[in-house]
Amino acid sequence: MSAIRLLVLGAVRMHGRAHGYQVRNDLEYWGAHEWSNAKPGSIYHALKQMAKQGLLLAHETAPSTAGGPPRTEYEVTDEGLAEYRTLLRDAIRAYDQNTDVLSAAVGFIVDLPREEAVELLKERVEAIRGWRESVTEYYTPEEGPESLGHIGEIMNLWVHSADSGAEWTRGLIARIEGGAYTFAGEGEPFVGVLADGEESPYATGVPDPGDRD
Repeated sequence: MSAIRLLVLGAVRMHGRAHGYQVRNDLEYWGAHEWSNAKPGSIYHALKQMAKQGLLLAHETAPSTAGGPPRTEYEVTDEGLAEYRTLLRDAIRAYDQNTDVLSAAVGFIVDLPREEAVELLKERVEAIRGWRESVTEYYTPEEGPESLGHIGEIMNLWVHSADSGAEWTRGLIARIEGGAYTFAGEGEPFVGVLADGEESPYATGVPDPGDRD
């Protein structure tokens, strides 16, 4: 799974309607350009592709005050909302070794009801357990990586990653079950997006090719 579709759909949804630069600004504010493939070119490409696929609705707005062509704002369609929810649920429940996918899902987890988020995270713990069992059919951590030569260090890395991932997930489950954060249907959510025109303090400074996209 690619994180970019989930990130872009989620960012647009949070605004209701957003143009390309707003989406890019939010994702840079979240640091997504550091931990995912959410670079400017990828963001604008994803917006245009998902508009073609019917997941986003493109609106042309008034020309910019600088005299440029009309800017395009995007809105999530019903199909896009269904895709967003599917991507979000799959990213939470599956054990995907790509940390960017999990990071994107955590950023939007409060869009789900609290009970559903907990159940999906429990599914994730089970997926990690199953993956670990399949790996340890060939490698026993207690024997140490030396039993497989230096190649054993690869197995050692992944088993440790699985163990730490399971520990983190169980901790998140405990925090959510303990009442942390505001989930869907519980009240006003945490606002994690920038206002239109507000610059991200973490912006890359790359010239914007898509303020009008």
